[in-house]
Amino acid sequence: MRWENDAAAIELQQGDITAQEVDAVVNAANARLAPGGGVAGAIHRVAGPELWQACEPLGGCATGEAKVTDGFALPARWIVHTVGPVYGQDEPGEKWLAACYRNSLQAADELGARSIAFPALSTGAFGYPVTAAAEIALSTLLDHLPTQKNLALARLVLFDAGDLRTHEEALARLGDIRGWRRAH
Repeated sequence: MRWENDAAAIELQQGDITAQEVDAVVNAANARLAPGGGVAGAIHRVAGPELWQACEPLGGCATGEAKVTDGFALPARWIVHTVGPVYGQDEPGEKWLAACYRNSLQAADELGARSIAFPALSTGAFGYPVTAAAEIALSTLLDHLPTQKNLALARLVLFDAGDLRTHEEALARLGDIRGWRRAH
């Protein structure tokens, strides 16, 4: 599914975040930016050991912030690392989750990236409900992607069909409200 306005496009697809041929890929990182499970583990495995060597001196990352490294063995040139909120613990969760998407867009845009791919941040081990996370993610992308200087495409890469459906429903409703149009 793809929605567009005059300045940008948002795509949704089921797939593997590590295989995305975009300028920047977003890592659902932990606070140390260390290899771990889920998205962070997959990105570190595919990018290679150089990624941890590049992350270690960054001194970690606070919730909602974004830090950047090279993409190493990923198809993406850069990795934007962001730490999402733990549901029910990092409050207000909506504020922190929106900051992850907004700050990731800004970090990639400052590098000159034209395209970026996100996983569904905080919905795995951090326990954020997918429906609520989709609303926050897509509202933030719809509002902030068109304001970027370089970025023209944001793609959400969902792990399974149920998450994809949830995001498609949210994007159809929110995109229509904000005057975006569905591409055919």
